[in-house]
Amino acid sequence: MLAKRDYYEVLGVGKDASADEIKKAYRKLARQYHPDVNKAPDAEEKFKEIKEAYDVLSDAGKRANYDRFGHADPSQGFGGFGQGGFGQDFGGFGDIFDMFFGGGTRRNPNAPRQGADLQYSITISFKEAVFGKETDVELPKEEECDHCFGTGARKGTKPETCSVCRGTGEQETVQNTPFGRIVNRRVCGACQGQGKIIREKCSKCRGTGKVRNRRTIHVKIPAGVDDGARLRVSGEGEPGINGGPPGDLYILIRVKPHEFFERDGDDIYCEVPITFVQAALGDEIEVPTLDGKVKLKVPAGTQTGTYFRLKGKGVPHLRGYGQGDQHVKVVIVTPTKLTEKQKELLREFAGISGDHYQEEESSFFEKMKKAFRGE
Repeated sequence: MLAKRDYYEVLGVGKDASADEIKKAYRKLARQYHPDVNKAPDAEEKFKEIKEAYDVLSDAGKRANYDRFGHADPSQGFGGFGQGGFGQDFGGFGDIFDMFFGGGTRRNPNAPRQGADLQYSITISFKEAVFGKETDVELPKEEECDHCFGTGARKGTKPETCSVCRGTGEQETVQNTPFGRIVNRRVCGACQGQGKIIREKCSKCRGTGKVRNRRTIHVKIPAGVDDGARLRVSGEGEPGINGGPPGDLYILIRVKPHEFFERDGDDIYCEVPITFVQAALGDEIEVPTLDGKVKLKVPAGTQTGTYFRLKGKGVPHLRGYGQGDQHVKVVIVTPTKLTEKQKELLREFAGISGDHYQEEESSFFEKMKKAFRGE
């Protein structure tokens, strides 16, 4: 039979290790070698060795005897699993159930907790999104009751610690099984998991410790925000619980579309109509931008659909310096009503250019006749 290893060596701790250090080392190794997790051939044996070491070192009396007599303790024999199987001492196997079934993450109901976050939607114009805006928003919000200061108890009284769960908010039932003792936990029915009982409730908040008010908050919307952006206003959410910090307020930005401009990132796009003459001969035209009109030179021979860039006339960069550009698409507009003089000049132009064309029949009946003739 192989000699047993030193229990401190098994857990990887020193002989002066505290109870917390021993428990922490055990939990780490138990997770690593538990047979349900580790499928290595020697995992079960290692897990038993770890469990046996913890059974002894986690008990102050057993640890004292072990430190004095080692494995030859006459009072216990340190049978490990020979006497207790998978540890009838709940401090051992019970911890495994805690780790794998959630018991190890028990929450103290009286511990401070951060309040919930809030979200508020605001709609702004296209230009307000580009240049930024400061505004006040009014929203319903839960706040700490100013009568009981958040305790929920009537003024002059205070909540009492629940005598059933002793302030833990949970009730435990212990069941002995061949594999050890299993602890089941459920919400305490006496205090509904709060860990405290309010005998006399505050008349204003009715024991909740919170009241609902409307609050006005000043918001600065930075230049360059886009549709769907969220702004965080720290500390303006729901109040904390048991003295915890408040949550945050998130403002969802919705931007109305513009009738002339379109946005793509930090660039602005628009269409500007020009005449055939302007496109053919060239011209200097006025183009609207977000901050006023500017001159744009259209060179001779410009084709419809051509884009021109106005540098720095787009949206300011939200995070950084500078701004995007404005892209202007020129569209040649064909006149729909011409005078006889204009038509004559265009015929003359076509003749000089060598263009062949056939003027549109103005009569609806002529078009119908041609259709019936198959023309």
